[in-house]
Amino acid sequence: MESFVKEIILLTVSGTDKPGVTSAISAILAQYNINILDIGQAVIHNTLSLGILVEVPGAAESSGVLRDLLFKAHELQMTVRFEPVDESAYESWVGVQGKSRHIITLLARRITSAHIAKVTEIAARHDLNIDNISRLSGRVSLNSVPGPGDRTKACVEFSVRGVPADNGALREEFLKAASDLDVDIAFQEDNIYRRNRRLVVFDMDSTLIEAEVIDELAKEAGVGDQVIEITEAAMRGELDFDESFRRRVALLKGLDASVLQRIAENLPMTEGVEELVSNLRALGFKTAILSGGFNYFGRYLQQKLGFDYVYANDLDIVDGKVTGEVKGDIVNGQRKAELLREIAAREGVRLEQTIAVGDGANDLPMLSIAGLGIAFRAKPLVRQSAKQAISTLGLDGILYLIGFRDRDTLVPAADSQG
Repeated sequence: MESFVKEIILLTVSGTDKPGVTSAISAILAQYNINILDIGQAVIHNTLSLGILVEVPGAAESSGVLRDLLFKAHELQMTVRFEPVDESAYESWVGVQGKSRHIITLLARRITSAHIAKVTEIAARHDLNIDNISRLSGRVSLNSVPGPGDRTKACVEFSVRGVPADNGALREEFLKAASDLDVDIAFQEDNIYRRNRRLVVFDMDSTLIEAEVIDELAKEAGVGDQVIEITEAAMRGELDFDESFRRRVALLKGLDASVLQRIAENLPMTEGVEELVSNLRALGFKTAILSGGFNYFGRYLQQKLGFDYVYANDLDIVDGKVTGEVKGDIVNGQRKAELLREIAAREGVRLEQTIAVGDGANDLPMLSIAGLGIAFRAKPLVRQSAKQAISTLGLDGILYLIGFRDRDTLVPAADSQG
């Protein structure tokens, strides 16, 4: 009885990218009824790299198909390489499918070789094998000039395989590297929830807007320095939020309510907030503001940007004057976490499908229970405690953490092209 020996061969085709290369190569394989075990292709600056892992029935068959592939590659002005793969090595490779996978996301204004070297060195030291590297950001013009006010965005995503022995140590190394290199590095498990987020909740002050509204009100009331001091202590986690909030609001007693509209109309919006919220809404996400600030300003942002929900505090006003009191329960850190649970249940969304974004210590409860908790331009304590952090880019950098490329978004960045 005749036995058939199978050969496994890795084909690598490279050269100047042009239409029809993959079609021509696969057509030859089809003539010989070749099984394709794996295939991958990348194009960088018009240079194509195509890899195909094939199973050839026997030596006689392989000689013919390899000869035809060589001729076709020459005709296309491409280079082709053939590498035999041992069957036992192939089976070992098959055996790792389904193993734990993670995504490392590197975000910066501009990505350098030092950034890539450090991220990959940390990954290798923790036994994480890189399977794929993708650029999510658009191409950057050489005419763009780095410096103050630079809005350029750069993001590279690494798909890695393996389970780090010490997640805490890995995270600490990424945090330190991010700080040293002035970049952001996110490390997430690559599971079905990462690709199916449905609800995003935001803190308001110093997150959606580049201000603390209560500080702006305090300036109008002539008690700015006193309130700012209490605010900063609360954000650092040094004061109980409820106590600090009531103390700050009490200092606003007698403020004319007419100033609220003027402050609202001049709120400095955080970089990328319009692009982020517009894209989230267009893609079917539900969005919410969960703020320890005031409903007046939350509703103003809701009308301006289109948030689905707003939960914040009601500033008591009588006869056109602020009384120094707050109506109802204070939206503190614990209440934010409760609201996240309530909204998720109302929308039929699992907590693993939620994203929470904030900058202060009172945001940590909701950041900790969300599927993706992001400390945005946060204090050191909050950065260290949150699952992920963004400090170098605007809020639209969050789209990279959920896997969107610039070319996928409906409101593309102004400084790059896909």
